[in-house]
Amino acid sequence: MKVPRSGRSRRHYGCVLDYRAGSDGGIGRAVVAAAPNAIVAIDEEESVIAWNPAAERLFGWSACEMIGRRAPVVPEELRAEHNAVLEKVRTGGQVSLRTKRFRRDGSLFDVRVDTGVLCSDTGELLGYVSVYHLAQDDETANDRHARRTQLVRRLTDVVADINAARELPDVLDRIAASLAELTGADAGGFVLIEGDRLRLVARHKLPETLRNSTADLRTSLVGKLLREGRTVMLETGDRARLDELIWSQLPGLHTIALGLAVVGGRPYGALYALFAKRKAGHLELELLELLAGHAGIAVGNATAYQEAVRQRAHERAVFDASADGIAVLDETGRVTQWNPAATELTGFHAAEVIGGPPPFRLPGPGDKLTIQLPSGTWLDVLCAEIVETGEMVVDFRDVTRAKELEEAKDLFLATTSHELRTPITVVRGFASTLDTRWDSMTDAERRSAVHTIAERARSLGQLMDHLLLGSRAGAPELPLRIEDFDLAELVRAATMGLPVLSDLHRIEVCLPDDLPPVSGDVLATDILLGQLLENAFKYSPDGGLIRVEAWADGDRVVLVVDDEGVGISPASRERVFERFVQGDSGDRRRFGGVGLGLYIVRSLARAQGGDVSAHPRPTGGTRMRLALPIADTPGAHT
Repeated sequence: MKVPRSGRSRRHYGCVLDYRAGSDGGIGRAVVAAAPNAIVAIDEEESVIAWNPAAERLFGWSACEMIGRRAPVVPEELRAEHNAVLEKVRTGGQVSLRTKRFRRDGSLFDVRVDTGVLCSDTGELLGYVSVYHLAQDDETANDRHARRTQLVRRLTDVVADINAARELPDVLDRIAASLAELTGADAGGFVLIEGDRLRLVARHKLPETLRNSTADLRTSLVGKLLREGRTVMLETGDRARLDELIWSQLPGLHTIALGLAVVGGRPYGALYALFAKRKAGHLELELLELLAGHAGIAVGNATAYQEAVRQRAHERAVFDASADGIAVLDETGRVTQWNPAATELTGFHAAEVIGGPPPFRLPGPGDKLTIQLPSGTWLDVLCAEIVETGEMVVDFRDVTRAKELEEAKDLFLATTSHELRTPITVVRGFASTLDTRWDSMTDAERRSAVHTIAERARSLGQLMDHLLLGSRAGAPELPLRIEDFDLAELVRAATMGLPVLSDLHRIEVCLPDDLPPVSGDVLATDILLGQLLENAFKYSPDGGLIRVEAWADGDRVVLVVDDEGVGISPASRERVFERFVQGDSGDRRRFGGVGLGLYIVRSLARAQGGDVSAHPRPTGGTRMRLALPIADTPGAHT
């Protein structure tokens, strides 16, 4: 801005130096004239050289009255302050000062004055220019700014609080409560869009009975909002009409502020702020729009969280209920999950394996590996890689029974072939000898050959009987004839000829004279007793004492057969009663047989209402214990 030098006559200024649009000075003067704040320029002698319309309104003097004279606006007691400001800005810089000034009517008012120097194009000091702001305007602006800052800060806290909730109903209730707090609304709510209906799913300061009430979407404000393609709207007076769902429950309602919540790019619901006492303006609408946007995000997060929780619960239920052992390994091969079946199958608890490698070897992804644990359990192990995370899922199941059955079948075939081959070879050899050398053989030789053939044929018949009885023993019911009989007599008959069978064994039978009769099948008991005695001889190849003893025990008679043989390992004391299983864990062909004897023994004993079990002897060997019901006692007959 160029003004006359201070040494020129003031009469040249007059009223021509007003800064109204269209006067000399062009655009610059138009800008000063249109400024909302009072602008006053003075020369070095403090004579007014510019006095814009805002200054006229603020101080009460017109430009014509002020141009060329010193403005009487500075109180005398503030003259030193005024001079200090001019001196400060003359030496460089600007000064903003809150002070007091006079109006034309002599009243004092608070004002903020921003003062700077006025220079020529060459930098020569021409005077000073001051811009005046009413202090109350500053306070109002500051208050608005402070309130906006406070609300924005509170909105941040509210959003954090909303997002802290995980359950969708909690999220919606917090949104409704926060809506009233931020906007100052008298009540609020959240309605869900469900097809062509609205449903009130959250409310604040509205009756609880309104929750889950519904309304027609098309006739509602939400419908209007959607049709107009807006995200927020403010409805007042008679137009403030949702339906009788909400507004009729709030006496004095005059304004509704509405904000659309969008989830996944689609309208999900809407926030309602209801005003009955306070007024709503642009700031409330702006806050509502911000909150609605955050509400959509919070609802989306809560929905995704609920779905994740549901999916995780489903996966966990499957994981925990699976009969297969399941383990999850991270990308480094360390166990992160270990289900209950895995603990049961391996004997390792989750706390023992999580964080470390699995306790067995793994196949490659997509392959199967059959392994045996130190406990003897056989596992089929499968692995599958989760490409997206680098994790590995390991599934393993117990195949011990299948493995044992497979081995038992192989052993049965091998054993049966061996057991059949030996007598058949002998029979065929002696029959061939008789056929080709009959005339050259003596009667004694011929009788010996025929006797051998007969003995081997008897062995074959006994083997076939065992196989047949073994297949029948697995049936639900064996055709037995239950009757009362003298067990002591049966034992004496079965052991009478045993001492002559072996020079290495001694037979001892200890039966009390008052041993009560038992209830059962005589033939079946004779078969199982014979098998127990045969095993006692077979599994004590180095000889020793074989002792048979019986006594009454409650409602049963207990019979035991003791030997001093190789014994049965603890792990095999139950397995020896299964089909095709032998007790000796070393050379399985050492004692021969097809592994059906004790299976038949237990099947026959239980079919009679009794039982049989294997026990170790303190001095070595095995005790086989048979229990049968005493005659004429409850449960004796089956």
